[in-house]
Amino acid sequence: MQTSCLQRTLLRSWGIRHKSTLGLRETLEEIIPAKRARLQKLKLEHSQKTIGEIKVENIIGGMRGLKAMLWEASVLDPNEGIRFHGLSISDCKKVLPTAKDGKEMILESMFWLLLTGKVPTIEQTRGLSRELAERGELPQYANAIIDSLPKSLHPMTQLAIGVAALNHDSKFAAAYERGIPKTEYWIHALEDSLDLVAKLPALAARIYSNVYHDGRALPSLDKDADLVGMRNYVNLLGYSNNHSLTEYLRLYIALHGDHEGGNVSAHTTHLVGSALSDPFLSYSAALQGLAGPLHGLANQEVLRWMLAMQDAIGADGTHEEIKAYLWKTLKSGQVVPGYGHGVLRSPDPRFIALQEFVDADPTLANSPIIRLVKKLLEA
Repeated sequence: MQTSCLQRTLLRSWGIRHKSTLGLRETLEEIIPAKRARLQKLKLEHSQKTIGEIKVENIIGGMRGLKAMLWEASVLDPNEGIRFHGLSISDCKKVLPTAKDGKEMILESMFWLLLTGKVPTIEQTRGLSRELAERGELPQYANAIIDSLPKSLHPMTQLAIGVAALNHDSKFAAAYERGIPKTEYWIHALEDSLDLVAKLPALAARIYSNVYHDGRALPSLDKDADLVGMRNYVNLLGYSNNHSLTEYLRLYIALHGDHEGGNVSAHTTHLVGSALSDPFLSYSAALQGLAGPLHGLANQEVLRWMLAMQDAIGADGTHEEIKAYLWKTLKSGQVVPGYGHGVLRSPDPRFIALQEFVDADPTLANSPIIRLVKKLLEA
């Protein structure tokens, strides 16, 4: 099956071409020489050019606003939101392949786009999905480490520990120890990255099972079905055949695959990786940055805050009651978690996409907590 007529028309309008028979490595092999040439040209012709200035407030308060890194996968515009290689979220929903049983873009197709800058065909997406499924089993030592951790240890801490432990099997670290030329670093880093992405669902599910379900056994990974990645994750979590959850996670994870390079977790990954630490160690470090309440932990904190507000004013609280609760939070010296952004000055398009998903599902749309979130947006 090829991309649809609409997809092909949109791809041509953006000047995007792809070869449906190329795998991920072959696609990258075609791209990397040109990327190297561009970087070399940039160094030769512009290495002494000044592109900004450092102020005292940057030294004290961080790097926001400084042009201090190269980042191609995504750009975050204050008003338009995120674009992935020039494609908006709306664009991606139109052109990225979807599964037969759903309409949302899927992790494997977004992953391909982020790595290559090219929209994959359905055949390429399926090939990547099969490969990730083949790599998805956790080694026994990783299971043993996670199972030894106290259930009271925060899941993000457990995840960082588990990812770091996978460094035991790093192909990049082993190749570097043998001695490889710099031009081959990407090959082994890609191998580690694919292993990491493939094993994250089983690792997260193991932690979830231990913390919330007394360590119940996890089902085996399905390695044969079509575009099985997110269905495997949903099954591992214990929600087998929950189509709505599968579709939601396809969308959610695709939307959050990249959010420019200057945020804490992405920057940390590249900072640690610049020391030639392998992808497992780099990503583990990033997770520890992501665990902070001013970054990824805000997802947890805003849910906690919303549930506390629901307890205080009820699921059908009025706009006036919501405003009063907001002021109570602010006057106590606390922030309202999850609301406000360091760059965005308009509603986050990721939030809009998720809201559209919820509105299309009557069960979700009528959920008391979701109704309260909508009222909060209006207040």
